Amino acid sequence: MQDPAALYPHCVRAPHSRPAVMTLRTLWLVFAQAATIALAVLFVVATLRPEWLPARPAGTAPVVVSEAPPPAAGAAGAGASYSLAVRRAVPAVVNVFTSREVKAERHPFANDPLFRRFFGDALEGVPQRTWSLGSGVIVSPQGYVLTNNHVVDGMDEIEVAISDGKTFEAKIVGTDPETDLAVLKMDASDLPAIALGNIEQVHVGDVVLAIGNPFGVGQTVTMGIVSALGRSGLGLTTYENLIQTDAAINRGSSGGALVDASGNLIGINTAILSPTGGSLGIGFAIPVSTARSVMEQIIATGSVTRGFIGIEANELARDLAESMKLPGGAGVQITGLVPDGPAARAGAKVGDVLLAIDGRPVSDARLMLDIAAALKPGTKATLRVRRDGRERDVEIVAGTRPKQPRQ
Repeated sequence: MQDPAALYPHCVRAPHSRPAVMTLRTLWLVFAQAATIALAVLFVVATLRPEWLPARPAGTAPVVVSEAPPPAAGAAGAGASYSLAVRRAVPAVVNVFTSREVKAERHPFANDPLFRRFFGDALEGVPQRTWSLGSGVIVSPQGYVLTNNHVVDGMDEIEVAISDGKTFEAKIVGTDPETDLAVLKMDASDLPAIALGNIEQVHVGDVVLAIGNPFGVGQTVTMGIVSALGRSGLGLTTYENLIQTDAAINRGSSGGALVDASGNLIGINTAILSPTGGSLGIGFAIPVSTARSVMEQIIATGSVTRGFIGIEANELARDLAESMKLPGGAGVQITGLVPDGPAARAGAKVGDVLLAIDGRPVSDARLMLDIAAALKPGTKATLRVRRDGRERDVEIVAGTRPKQPRQ
């Protein structure tokens, strides 16, 4: 066979290249393994001993992490704290401990001479004391406390514990069962009094805090909102114009404070609507406007005096209002007159439609009571009535509302 070199004299036979290829492959494997080991060592050192690594070169910008600022105390909004309002109001909220002596029932054989010979006066029964718990609010540095009438009604011993743990005996200055309010007086001074708010600035949806001593566990703060204003017709008191809230109010919290988000008093907690006796989110408070008026009268005179016109009234029937061409909610129908009362003496009659008292329109029986109560006894007032298709004025002299019997 002819040598290829002879056929292709321009080609030069290359030396055998296999050993060179094997050497490059070996070097690549060694380099790859060394790089892997170096990266592994660097990772371990960076994780466990970062201080062994050289410092960051000057001029390298650090990583910036944004952090949310802490919420301001008392600020409104989600996640806000109301601690400032609590610190303002809590020192003025007190615990009211009351007790009374209950006479035990006589034994059925107490009059039997034979039994009395052996058992003597033991058959008469041993009087016992019953205890109850409520809350109250200091409204004056001179020791006046506002609470519910039902907290102190019928009690013969009253003790008030203030926020610093001191206790004082308290006396009843006066009560007003028709609004379920009472004023107590402690023999103390320089006490922390709560700031009174303005009910005109309270709106449905506002955040409120209820402060009291539920079930005797200690002073407790609960939060909710104003659910409604001007609630009435609940049968709790004669004069109802209540604040409804879902802030938890439980047994022992009666007489405590309902405050706004700034710690100002806007109501006195008084009742809950619940078939179980526990809070279901429907609680009621007496508005501060009513509480202030009652408190000032009791402190000044020991009682509350209200105007009286001597009228019983019901809502005006729709068909009657339409027949008289009266707009809806205009007037109430007089269904009864107190004999020899102010309205009866002035000539008002059963069946009249009462439209206004001293120019203030009357839309329902509750509003009529409120307007009449605001009249000063002994002063003249004008009743605007509709009778026989005609409107006329009846001039009366307001009387004093009689004290209502205890229920």
